[in-house]
Amino acid sequence: MNRRELIASTAAVGVVAASPALARQSTGASMSKPTPPVAKKVPVRIEQLGRVRVDDYQWMKDDNWQAVLRDPSLIKADVKEHLTAENAYREAMMASTLPLQAQMFEEMKGRIKEDDSSVPAADGPWQYYVRYNTGDQHPLYCRRPRGKKDGEIILLDCNKLAEGKAYSEVSATEHSPDHALFGYAEDAQGSEVYKIYVKDLATGEVLPNPIESASANFTFSPDSQWIFWTNRDDNGRPDKIFRRPARGGETTLVNEETDEGMFQGVGRTADDAFIVISIGNQETSESRIIPASNPTAAPVVAEPRHVGRLYDLDHWGDRWVIRTNADDAVDFKVMEAPTASPGKANWKDLIPHTPGRFIEGVALVKDYLGRQERADANTKIVIRDRAGAEHEIAVDEPAYALSLGGASEFDTTVMRYGYNSPSTPTSTYDYDLKTRERTLRKVQEIPSGHNPADYVVERLNAPAADGELVPVTVLRRKDTPVDGSAPLLLYGYGSYGIPMAASFATNRLSLVDRGFIYAIAHIRGGSDKGWNWFLTARRFTKKNTFTDSSRPLNT
Repeated sequence: MNRRELIASTAAVGVVAASPALARQSTGASMSKPTPPVAKKVPVRIEQLGRVRVDDYQWMKDDNWQAVLRDPSLIKADVKEHLTAENAYREAMMASTLPLQAQMFEEMKGRIKEDDSSVPAADGPWQYYVRYNTGDQHPLYCRRPRGKKDGEIILLDCNKLAEGKAYSEVSATEHSPDHALFGYAEDAQGSEVYKIYVKDLATGEVLPNPIESASANFTFSPDSQWIFWTNRDDNGRPDKIFRRPARGGETTLVNEETDEGMFQGVGRTADDAFIVISIGNQETSESRIIPASNPTAAPVVAEPRHVGRLYDLDHWGDRWVIRTNADDAVDFKVMEAPTASPGKANWKDLIPHTPGRFIEGVALVKDYLGRQERADANTKIVIRDRAGAEHEIAVDEPAYALSLGGASEFDTTVMRYGYNSPSTPTSTYDYDLKTRERTLRKVQEIPSGHNPADYVVERLNAPAADGELVPVTVLRRKDTPVDGSAPLLLYGYGSYGIPMAASFATNRLSLVDRGFIYAIAHIRGGSDKGWNWFLTARRFTKKNTFTDSSRPLNT
């Protein structure tokens, strides 16, 4: 989905989900309601785990679904007929709101800078960035000489790539370490089955024989001679890691994961000393490493998987840095190990575990380690030098989001981070880790205008059914009454340990500016208050996600 389709769909969802009062603003004379389509019933008896159930709608699952993923035109005729009828019903039901949808769409579009661009990221002799042209649906990936304002080279124009296609999305890009090649992964049917293309930047030609049936995950070897990627099997699983020469050639299987419950991906360490295959699910993980000095070597297990233990690792010049929940470190700690001995027997504490302080991730440059922590539904960034001295980047606000972007180069003293809040657009900073000076590189522009002072952001705590306090982030206009008369849109998501950041989103403003109160409930199932916030809402305690969701409405 490109950005304009996203704007349009968001506008429609906002109207449907939260605003019958708004819809009444645009309804003219009342209309008779259309009749909803009724799906036929075809009973199918299914026996699983000693239990029998009857599914009247099994026919909606296409027996040929794997092929449909790769070619949507193959969908069964009766399934397509019903889905078409459902869409027509929705359009008929929403017809009276079309003027309001159009108005809100223009509002949302007006808050987006159409010719926007990212802050360039320096790497070697170049700086890389993404930009849009006014009126375009898709981005352009570009580079120019380091420190220059001119000399732009367009690496990939996704608008040209999408020409003649009903769908096109580029979800992953990467340049080779020697800056000679540019890879990109395109999904051309909307099913998350990707082709990976490699472009020769000297000639401008896309090399023949793209990689088929891939996930949106690949990397070049540190010597730029090889490309590694994650395969996507017929069931949509990332089952294998393959390798072939970066400019094309024979494909070699590097790793196969036989556990269907595991995901895997491939990348390089911060110092480009290793290629790392990361394997894991929500409770167990394993890393396999390949030295940059021998990229065709078989991967070696750093530490064998153990159910309930999670770890990921990166290489910090002369040692491994491991983020893990080992030794009952529920909210994770950071450990270190010698380069030649990455197994757990050699792990030593570098940053100890603190309950309630979830270490979300680590970024490394030559002499500094940055980490992002989450507690009480807010984030902070902590910088540590090799001698162990630490300092924080934090914000004194009730609800906000800090995000550590790290660096494109290892031999640097600068890391990038972003800051925003529900009322404040994103600011992007370059932070000098040595001098502690920060340089503002960009403030998100809202072309139609936006004044953060017009809004109030609050953090409340709603008691859950079992006494736990659920953080609730509230956004409203200063002039919106808080006497119970204002409509409320409450949003929450609690699964997979994914937190709901107290961040800025322009589409919410079309509701908030009309007198809505927008609230985010940071419910269990996410990691908003630490990894234990996730652990206490899964399996037999999953109901906590749903009871947490309702408590803010009853508090």
